[in-house]
Amino acid sequence: MSPKPGKNDPQIIEMPDQKMAVVRGKGAPDKVFPVTMPALYGAVYTLKFGLKKQGLESFKVGPLRAQYPDAVSKDKKDWAIVMGIPIPDDTKELFQKVPGVPVTIETWKYGTVAQVLHLGAYDQETESIEKLHRFIGDQGYEIAGDHEEEYLTRPDAKVVKTIIRYPVRKK
Repeated sequence: MSPKPGKNDPQIIEMPDQKMAVVRGKGAPDKVFPVTMPALYGAVYTLKFGLKKQGLESFKVGPLRAQYPDAVSKDKKDWAIVMGIPIPDDTKELFQKVPGVPVTIETWKYGTVAQVLHLGAYDQETESIEKLHRFIGDQGYEIAGDHEEEYLTRPDAKVVKTIIRYPVRKK
């Protein structure tokens, strides 16, 4: 009998595609997030409360996700960052709360992904990322898309929890 996987053991799962409210930025996360987050959260909460006000089914605002398409090829100050929050599938438009920071609607494609739960500061993720990379290869997979992080806690939480994820495919 194999041991039960621990909560921060890497895993390979199937994830459905997800409609997302999305903002884009360029630069180090600590510079990009403060500029883009008010627009993203403003649009998502306006949608949530607008649905509620109309007597329609609302939704729980889920955790923020961020994709880093060029994190391994560029210096952090030049990173492209794509941030998103899941929204209902039938969403057609979003209210733009912050001028100059467009919030768009996209469908993020998933399918087979490998992920691991990282406990601790963002600047200490390297070990978790390397562990996930080894696991992907050991399972006969290869990375097939961008590095993604899903932030389960606030940055100032006592224990910061982040899911690190990659789309994968069989070698």
